[in-house]
Amino acid sequence: MSRRPKIALALALIALVPIAAFAWSALGHRLVGALAQAKLNPKAAAEVAALLQGEPDPTLAGVATWADELRTTDPERFRATSRWHYINAVGGGCNFDLARDCPDGNCAVGALQRETAILGDPSQPLAERRDALKWVVHLVGDLHQPLHANSRTDRGGNQFQISLRTSIQPEGFALKQYVNGVQGTNLHSVWDFYILANRKLDLNAYVAALQAAPSPTAATEARASDAPLQWAEESCKLTETAGLYPPDNKHTMTSHYLEQMRPLAEQRIQIGAIRLADLLNKTLGGGSPAASGNH
Repeated sequence: MSRRPKIALALALIALVPIAAFAWSALGHRLVGALAQAKLNPKAAAEVAALLQGEPDPTLAGVATWADELRTTDPERFRATSRWHYINAVGGGCNFDLARDCPDGNCAVGALQRETAILGDPSQPLAERRDALKWVVHLVGDLHQPLHANSRTDRGGNQFQISLRTSIQPEGFALKQYVNGVQGTNLHSVWDFYILANRKLDLNAYVAALQAAPSPTAATEARASDAPLQWAEESCKLTETAGLYPPDNKHTMTSHYLEQMRPLAEQRIQIGAIRLADLLNKTLGGGSPAASGNH
């Protein structure tokens, strides 16, 4: 088969790719959790340990993907909470209006505010506070993936189809769309998975790499706001100004785009981790901010 028919076949298969509800892959969410765990003050760390006692992996990284895993472990609950993973500006632009864009609190911002309140209320049942902690870890990660807070009509890049030439083995659900080194996918999935996967590091190695060479502006930018609504607006603005959408609406890309966007993706993960640690230190640890260093 010539190269042109191969590309055509991959593009044809794009239409079969399911619309995802995820933000960041498992690796991305766990990076946020692991980096945040290292910045908890002692009281918050003890509270987290108590709340997660009995979990298979009782760490922030270990529970970071729980909300996405509900898709298979509790499909009914996943459907009921599916709108919690994102926020879209119905009227366009990045000035979100919670009354308009988050009806009944069913968006990432509203859910984070609600679950943080449950987490910080010691009168709530332990099981509810444990689940609230899992939601908080996950939702902070979601809000820092730019395509989970935007104003376009392509469902956060899920309908912006991409033909990606890559040597990266796709996730299991996407294997059928990987043909002769070309992955039929979408921009949302490129940001969820491929940008981070292209570095070819496991969780521990990636955490070590980011701690050894953190973004020089992550801490300053993270502390510029403690409001989840503003975090969403930051992400939304990146989709408009950072070259995140391919120029001229090009729908083919190579690892060049992955390398170009990786510093931004890693910076958003580091900012999210600092904000998650600050939020948990405030909610569970008496208010002391996250450590400014790497550990």
